[in-house]
Amino acid sequence: MRIAILSDIHANREAFDAALDAVHVRGPDELVLLGDLVGYGPDPIYVVERAADLTAQGALGILGNHDEAVVLNRGDMTENARVAVQWTRERLAPAHVDFLARLPLSAQSEDRLYVHASAERPGKWSYIRDTIAAERCLSSTDARFVFCGHTHIPAIYYALPGRRPMHFQPLDNVAAPLSELRRHLVVAGSVGQPRDGNPAACFVLVDTQRHEVTMVRVPYDHEETARKIRAAGLPGWLGMRLRIGR
Repeated sequence: MRIAILSDIHANREAFDAALDAVHVRGPDELVLLGDLVGYGPDPIYVVERAADLTAQGALGILGNHDEAVVLNRGDMTENARVAVQWTRERLAPAHVDFLARLPLSAQSEDRLYVHASAERPGKWSYIRDTIAAERCLSSTDARFVFCGHTHIPAIYYALPGRRPMHFQPLDNVAAPLSELRRHLVVAGSVGQPRDGNPAACFVLVDTQRHEVTMVRVPYDHEETARKIRAAGLPGWLGMRLRIGR
């Protein structure tokens, strides 16, 4: 089975379209949208509607913290995030908000758990940035594979039974092996707002038959997205960071 996992799209139409085009070429058996469809970016309506179409066709959709913030109209975020959430909420129709509200915090398919932030209390939106957080995540589920996003930085953690996880930094577009003896936690990076210094959109491609995972990088027109951010009156930093991947 081949599985494409897209996380942290953040209302970035150009990145979402580029990633989905790359997904289509690879012809996966399963598509997962791992949360944060909205927030930060200038095209929330387009992204939510396309995500709704994809889930209607069988894709799995997961709730992210920015999605929840829009649903609940929350303001307890950083200033740029808060402004973008309010701007987004003002533009979405009730049907869009209802779609986001119905997304689950997690979903399991066979031996794979999908969650936006961490399997440890998914609704608390913990970041997995080190082996301690990875260990807490893995100890909260018996799934052999956990896939998450939230940090916007791709990473892999793997662990033997009873051992603390080890961190592995995957290379772009290079398959990394998945051991049958270990459990794995894969952090998917970000489609719409990468923060690892590479502005190209990132998504995960898993091949369960070949026992490997690849961080696929897809260049897109981030200048156009930044232009739309400025035109929408959203904070300028949200467009600048797309250029530098931070």
